[in-house]
Amino acid sequence: QVQLQESGGGSVQSGGSLKLSCAASGDTRCMGWFRWAPGKEREGVAGRNPVGSTVYADSVKGRFTVSRDNTKFTLYLQMDSLKPEDTAMYYCAATVARLPRLLLLSDKPYDYWGQGTQVTVSS
Repeated sequence: QVQLQESGGGSVQSGGSLKLSCAASGDTRCMGWFRWAPGKEREGVAGRNPVGSTVYADSVKGRFTVSRDNTKFTLYLQMDSLKPEDTAMYYCAATVARLPRLLLLSDKPYDYWGQGTQVTVSS
């Protein structure tokens, strides 16, 4: 059983930046960031596989960057040029499975989920 703990959320103004962290209690293969806003479906934001391939939702491409420190079992999400529509609860997810890049933004293959960290962007 792997436990995930997110941190780094907060409130910023439009155009600002935040960096989220997700610390895992053990090693995993694929990890991703998802977000869930009231009235919307959960959305895959960014995903990363063990060889470093990444994938992003169209809505965040060019603004968000996902990275991982394998020595610390920690996944990061650097969020720049934030917009009010980025406001949501952000969740980290992980799996020991080897996912094809196509599935990194699907929530179904992930086995472990964090509790979430709130990101609020004001205009």
